[in-house]
Amino acid sequence: MAKIVVLGAGVSGHTAASYLQKELSKEHEIIVVAPNANYQWIPSNIWIGAGRMKREQVIFPLAPLYKKKGITFKQAKALTFHPEGNDQIDKGYITIEYVAGEKKGQQEIVEYDFLINGTGPKLNFAATEGLEPGKNKTVSVCSYTHAEEAWEFLHEVIQEMKKGIKKTFIIGTGHPLATCQGAAFEYILNVDYEIKKRGLEEFAEVIWLTNEYELGDFGMGGAFIKNNGFITSTKIFTESYFQQRNISWIKRAGVKKIEDGKVFYETLDGKEHVKEFDFAMLIPGFSGHGFKAFDKHGKDITDKLFAPNGFMKVDADYSGLPYDEWSIEDWPSTYQNQEFKNIFAPGIAFAPPHSISKPMSSPNGTKIFPAPPRTGMPSGVSGKVVAQNIVEWIKSGKPLMHHKASMGKMGAACIVSAGYDMLKGSAATMTVHPIVPDWDKYPKWGRSIKYTMGEPGLAGHWLKLSMHYMFLYKAKMKPFWFLIPE
Repeated sequence: MAKIVVLGAGVSGHTAASYLQKELSKEHEIIVVAPNANYQWIPSNIWIGAGRMKREQVIFPLAPLYKKKGITFKQAKALTFHPEGNDQIDKGYITIEYVAGEKKGQQEIVEYDFLINGTGPKLNFAATEGLEPGKNKTVSVCSYTHAEEAWEFLHEVIQEMKKGIKKTFIIGTGHPLATCQGAAFEYILNVDYEIKKRGLEEFAEVIWLTNEYELGDFGMGGAFIKNNGFITSTKIFTESYFQQRNISWIKRAGVKKIEDGKVFYETLDGKEHVKEFDFAMLIPGFSGHGFKAFDKHGKDITDKLFAPNGFMKVDADYSGLPYDEWSIEDWPSTYQNQEFKNIFAPGIAFAPPHSISKPMSSPNGTKIFPAPPRTGMPSGVSGKVVAQNIVEWIKSGKPLMHHKASMGKMGAACIVSAGYDMLKGSAATMTVHPIVPDWDKYPKWGRSIKYTMGEPGLAGHWLKLSMHYMFLYKAKMKPFWFLIPE
């Protein structure tokens, strides 16, 4: 019998647990450890933050589903990793602490044969002084609770605008190295849509604030896309969206501090700026959770499992090659730790070998560029691949690692909401292949122009809404859920 422990029940962790349950017999034990009692479909948080959905529409409780499927669920957080065990325990284990229920506050040792770290990122608001949801006129849509608070504040601001009071909105990235520009991009378009739907555009100044060198970078160095037979850049694609809506932008900006209604940022030219606002949603920097790891003698071996940013090391090249010398071969394909082969880290939990966007620094030494994105489809695909390799390992008795999913070889589809409305809504549907550009295989565009496309319109909104229900169906492991692709 094998015991597989999955940390985190987000897109990558829950996907891995689902496929493990489907493929393994009941003699094997699957344990999911996660601090949140609910699964949440994160892409729809922006609709909560715009007042178009309630939290109940994007979440469901994990415990009943896991009980039904024979998966053990522990509502707890991981504390320390012990991949070598100790003098009393001859296999790897983790220590956890329960965060709810009768065992709240209690710690426990959980042994494993295989460990999947699907914990995702720590929302590192503290890395930017004053950036805290609900304070200093700032909000977040990174979780469903944050998104609810965002809508409450947005609703208040809209009510003041109805009285003829002008307001300034700043939405974008809240740290010089923040990623997840796509979520902020969706949210600014939805906020703008809600303002215009109420006829309040004359009372609103809407500003996009980003660490991107050019708009449309999205942490992947931008892309060239095919649209209606023409090839254009995501820079032009994004700028067009904003120009059509009279949204202004500030690019190449690294946010350093937030005060009550003021954002302090530095631009790549080294200049310091201050901009006042009435409402801001700024994506925080991401980091690992700060886990510690120890060998069987109690010696700290955190650096064997984790990179300095706290994300887990996997089968990637961390030698620190100069940006101009990296290749897609540097990127992981199995998400297996190099030191401890029975530990894996799919999704955002793995440490990228380097940035995809070109690193930039101001004359003051401030690094201002997006970190690599790993959300959404890459998280789901890597979670599935990890589960497939563990299943194959258990059934064959050998670490064959036949299943691979490198971001340098996989494509991704993204649908960016530009306003929720059944008849007048819009979304930008975009595909890229591969996610990490391959300049050797595609020397002209970096990606296959055949499979890298973009198209805006109402059809995209209907498709994104359909995906909301489709992926919740999949996450609930309903009949034939596995037929729905990641």
